[in-house]
Amino acid sequence: MMAGRKRKVRDLVAAAATDKEAGLTLRKDQTEPICGASPVMLKSQPGPCDSVQSHYFNNSAPDQRRLEQEFFNQPCICLAKAFLGKVLVRRCADGSELRGRIVETEAYLGGEDKASHSAGGKRTERNTAMFMKPGTIYVYPIYGIYLCMNVSSEGEGAAVLLRSLEPLQGQSAMREHRAARRKEGARQLKDKELCNGPSKLCQALNIPRCFDRRDLASDPEVWLEADPDASPPKPQDIVSAPRIGIESHGEWAKKPWRFYLRGHPCVSVVNKEAERRSLSGNATTDSSDP
Repeated sequence: MMAGRKRKVRDLVAAAATDKEAGLTLRKDQTEPICGASPVMLKSQPGPCDSVQSHYFNNSAPDQRRLEQEFFNQPCICLAKAFLGKVLVRRCADGSELRGRIVETEAYLGGEDKASHSAGGKRTERNTAMFMKPGTIYVYPIYGIYLCMNVSSEGEGAAVLLRSLEPLQGQSAMREHRAARRKEGARQLKDKELCNGPSKLCQALNIPRCFDRRDLASDPEVWLEADPDASPPKPQDIVSAPRIGIESHGEWAKKPWRFYLRGHPCVSVVNKEAERRSLSGNATTDSSDP
């Protein structure tokens, strides 16, 4: 009887020594690791602040995929096309992240572009971001209640308007953000309707006016990533069409500086004529288009 008790004590001492080597401390009244897990298992398990996440929510991934300053430093039209297929990321106050793939953009060249807010090189308090370094966010209101998000490019006063996104992560939160601005009892939006317009994407991703003049290449709350699961769109996949909502600007309204991914359901407005021209090899060209 005594020999058996001594063996039990030796076993407990040996187990405690093993736990100490593994970096675990047992209470006096505790003879087993928590939940019966082995010391090795416990050491490898995530702590209370860790979680198992998809590659889109891997905290180390953004630094690897985030687009840096060099990406934004290119001519406006080139940047507008280069944005297609890239992923806009919005980190919320609670640490969650919303993601959407850019599927539609518009280029505003500044200077001689009469449809641009910086036409004639005019600088104002509102359009200052357009004259800042490439990658600067330009957020401005329309109709006094909605917001649009742009990104400055190479060129004095040039910027690209983000028109539509394909929701990738956080659709439930996007839907709640959109619902807060809609009439009570309105039908639930489909995923493809969450971000299919410049003000809609700002609502869905909760892009506030205070993001104006921030740097998309370094900001901790909003940035751009390359999509790890998709290849860049090919030239034949990109439709060039006139910009929208600038009809009063005459010939400048006809410039084919709106770009979108052919056949994508999240594009705000499809231009069948422009698509037919591009398929037939007779796409509209312009001397300003590189």
